[in-house]
Amino acid sequence: MLSLLQIDSLGKRYGLLPSEVLRRADTFDVYVLDAAMGYELFQHKKQQNKGKIPLDMYTQDQLLDILNRNKPNDSSKS
Repeated sequence: MLSLLQIDSLGKRYGLLPSEVLRRADTFDVYVLDAAMGYELFQHKKQQNKGKIPLDMYTQDQLLDILNRNKPNDSSKS
């Protein structure tokens, strides 16, 4: 089930009551909301750093994990 904050954010973004969000929203809506809010946070932090890309959004371990999960498997090269 969606968290209350996600329901609230979807409702605010699209002008829906929470009951309408529960009835009409699906996982795609949550993915779009997550991406949009992440991008807004990135832009906000970038603005605070006077145009410099914020480096504190992810730790090095998180970035390595993302990289490793998306690397092609070596066994597929045969």
